[in-house]
Amino acid sequence: MSNIDVRHAHALPHDQARQAIEQVADKLSERFGLQSTWRGDVLDFNGSGVDGAIALEQGAVRVTAKLGFLLSAMKGMVESEIQRVLKEKLG
Repeated sequence: MSNIDVRHAHALPHDQARQAIEQVADKLSERFGLQSTWRGDVLDFNGSGVDGAIALEQGAVRVTAKLGFLLSAMKGMVESEIQRVLKEKLG
């Protein structure tokens, strides 16, 4: 098992940041086949070989994930894709 922990600062109002997180989840779903559900200001996601969450914090978003055996080998690529999508959607 491999872990990912990415924090990305943003200056968006809460509602816009939440909408951007939805778009991030949609992109990750397309790319990695993830399912997601909101729990307060945390978007939990899971899929084949990955469980994690995107937490909406004041002025930042934090993505945490546990990768299964197969995705652990691609940790760098997964982490880069998360960072790319966060930058695209949150600035």
